[in-house]
Amino acid sequence: MKQHGLAFITGALFGTGLCVSRMADPGKVLDFLDVTGNWDPSLVLVMGGALAVTLIAFRFVLRREVPVIAARFQLPVKTGLDLDLIAGAGLFGIGWGMIGYCPGPAITALGFGFIGPFLVVAGIIAGSLTCKLILAAKA
Repeated sequence: MKQHGLAFITGALFGTGLCVSRMADPGKVLDFLDVTGNWDPSLVLVMGGALAVTLIAFRFVLRREVPVIAARFQLPVKTGLDLDLIAGAGLFGIGWGMIGYCPGPAITALGFGFIGPFLVVAGIIAGSLTCKLILAAKA
């Protein structure tokens, strides 16, 4: 139950941060991605802030043998690049660049009540299910 409570608090903090920084606004994000046109570099500060917190916090967190409220750490085991990673990253970037939503901000933007974020999240779910079928067929 503690994990669920912490997940809720963390999600609320994350969602609030996305809204305050305007990362849930696809126009702001698309202006950031438009480096040859109407480029808005302000989201570099958001990413820089997240990176700074992560670089500092991970040093302390990973010194522990186990997480505070979980049985074990869930860290990536793969360290190399493969075709699936490169293709997935490319598809993710294309989708993000086309619409201006990545998954976190799209879910956060659901609270605004506009149809766009609902369609984006439905597409993310459809893409995830398609990926599951593709991976099952490869196995």
